[in-house]
This record gives sequence, C-alpha cells and structure tokens, in this order.
Amino acid sequence: MHNYQRLRDLREDADKKQEDIATVLGITRQQYQLYEGGKRELPMHHFITLAKYYNVSLDYLAGLVDVPRKLY
Repeated sequence: MHNYQRLRDLREDADKKQEDIATVLGITRQQYQLYEGGKRELPMHHFITLAKYYNVSLDYLAGLVDVPRKLY
C-alpha cells in the first residue's frame, strides 16, 4: 500500500474532510489533496504531525507495516 492511500484511509476512518486535515497541517486543502493523491511527497514534519494526530506510528503511516501501533 502506498502511503498516500493510508493517508486517505486514516482520514476517512476519522470522518474528517481534506480541509480538516489541511488545517491541522497549516496548509491549504489543495496542497493536502496533492499529498493524498500521491502527486507530491509529504514532508517529514507533516508525517510526524499526522502520526501524532491519528495516534499511529510513523512506519504505519508510511505504509511499511499493516498494523497500527499506538504512540501512547
């Protein structure tokens, strides 16, 4: 699974809109849409923010493992 698909799955599971997540990251919805669509690479600082927001490990968020590990 590509990490951009994981971004979408996590967002949808949390019943959030792209605009909601863009606000968390401090970017526009259009910028976030490019990340989630796989058209741009998500910067590491945004990965960290989203891992904390969704309470999952970075390796899960990046699609390296299939089982989400809680951060705390």
